[in-house]
Amino acid sequence: MSIFSTKLKEVRLYNNITQKQLADFLGISERSYQNYEYGNREPSFDVTVKLANHLNVSIDYLLGRTDNPHSHKS
Repeated sequence: MSIFSTKLKEVRLYNNITQKQLADFLGISERSYQNYEYGNREPSFDVTVKLANHLNVSIDYLLGRTDNPHSHKS
C-alpha cells in the first residue's frame, strides 16, 4: 500500500464515511474507489483535490508530505 492509500483510508474511517459514500460523491463505482485505498490505482489530480476538500485535509497530508492533516488552514 502507498502512503496515499493508507492516509485516504485513515481519514475516511476517522470521518465515519463509507467507501460507497465517497465513490458516490466522486461519481465512480465503489470498486474504482477501492482501488485507490488498496493502492492499485492513483486518482487524477482533480480527484485528489476533491477528496482532500471533501475530507477536510490537505493534499500534502494525503501524499505523506506532512503529518498535519490541516496544514492548509491558517
